This record gives sequence, C-alpha cells and structure tokens, in this order.
Amino acid sequence: MARTRNPWTRLGFNAAVLGMEAAQVMSLRMTKLASGGPAAGAEARRMVSEKVEAASAWQALAMTGALGFTAPQVASR
Repeated sequence: MARTRNPWTRLGFNAAVLGMEAAQVMSLRMTKLASGGPAAGAEARRMVSEKVEAASAWQALAMTGALGFTAPQVASR
C-alpha cells in the first residue's frame, strides 16, 4: 500500500532546514567579522552589496507587478 505524502510536511521540513542554514551562514559571517583584518573588511563590503542588490531586485519586482500587485492597486488601498 502506497503512503500518500503530505506536502505540508515537506514544506515544514524545508523551512526548518532553511532556518538552520541561515543561522550557520550568520554565525560564519560574524566569526569572520569578529576576527578582523582584511578578510573582515571584504566580508562587510560583500554583506552590504548583497543587501543593496536584494533590495534593488525586490523593488524591480514590486514595480513590475511580479509580486502579485500593481502600483495602482497599492495606491488605491
């Protein structure tokens, strides 16, 4: 007898794994920043540039309506 798989279980598992991986990345980055030196400066610049790039990409998606709403819909609310 085949077992049906609940897609919510997979979603929950994937979300938990994503959270653990994000925590590991933050820990590694903070360790590098705390050690100081040229590597820390490079990591800090990389972190800031990633944030700027992500914000720009999100803004482009929002302006084109790719997030599920358009500028007139937002303005009317």
